[in-house]
Amino acid sequence: MTDDTPYTYAKAGVSIAAGNALVKAIAPLARATARPGANADLGGFGGFFDLKAAGYNDPLLVAANDGVGTKLKLAIDSGNHDGVGIDLVAMCVNDLIVQGAEPLFFLDYFATGRLDNGVAERVIAGIALGCRIAGCALIGGETAEMPGMYADGDYDLAGFCVGAVERDQALTGTRVADGDVILGLASSGVHSNGFSLVRRLAADKGWKLDRPALFDQDVRLIDALLAPTRIYVKSLLPLVRSGKVQAMAHITGGGLLENIPRVLPEGLHAHVDADAWPQPRLMAFLQAQGNIEPEEMARTFNCGIGMAVIVRPGDVDAVTAALEAAEEHVFRIGHIASGEKGCTVAGSRDAWSARDAWSATHNG
Repeated sequence: MTDDTPYTYAKAGVSIAAGNALVKAIAPLARATARPGANADLGGFGGFFDLKAAGYNDPLLVAANDGVGTKLKLAIDSGNHDGVGIDLVAMCVNDLIVQGAEPLFFLDYFATGRLDNGVAERVIAGIALGCRIAGCALIGGETAEMPGMYADGDYDLAGFCVGAVERDQALTGTRVADGDVILGLASSGVHSNGFSLVRRLAADKGWKLDRPALFDQDVRLIDALLAPTRIYVKSLLPLVRSGKVQAMAHITGGGLLENIPRVLPEGLHAHVDADAWPQPRLMAFLQAQGNIEPEEMARTFNCGIGMAVIVRPGDVDAVTAALEAAEEHVFRIGHIASGEKGCTVAGSRDAWSARDAWSATHNG
């Protein structure tokens, strides 16, 4: 005999009703991100944005997209879903501000095998919070339920953000000069890079993630590792518009070594002094647990610096004061000099648990 029961999408593992319920539940979250140029309503096939209403005269549009990487696995395995949405926004908007662009609107992509509205709402609430911190509107997104594509309980995230900058304020790196100073803004933790190594250490060393961290008894290790990526937009945007910033580098995968050269013109080299800021206890913990060499730290993790800001020597005090007033922790971490395009991070035997004075260089 054959089963003549009618097939439905739900029988194949996709719940249209759950998807509709999610859209209804997150609509207020999106509306809370409304800003001039966007009303942040959901439900259409696309989202509108009015550049004229946002106050731009001769804008260049700048676009960025990114994900959260394997940090998601820690969030999923631990049931901590609230911060990864902030990470998603941060990875995109921090890439826009380094071009001088103000993030205007954001769209997300949430994919899973079976839609769990409780989890999805927590993730998207984090995305909405990240958008509010960055000052951009959440104007749309896509939720994909794809049975068989993901293991039970797994999901993936992607984010897409568009920003604008007045043509004469765009940061392209061409303004950087020999003698400029590099300021470093403190990170909030590991941010969203290097987690394949973090997870390998956690597995090999048998970390008890739900226990207090060895380096801070007031916080669970999982909470320290999952601390959301810091969003620097509102601190930096006024300085960009003042003309006091020559270039910026978002310190993501590749660390200080590989990210700073991305904003340098040919013929200039960045020199970073690892003794110029205290190594965060979380970074020291990771280094000690993995017996990681300082050079490997400099190309894998942000090492406590989430954003590098290049300024003229005469603007150092004013920029530092403005950033500190915006509640950033600022360190003078290096300088720009003539040489092959690239970056050198160097430290004494006291820096980053080194056995002797050390340096690491990346040219390109």
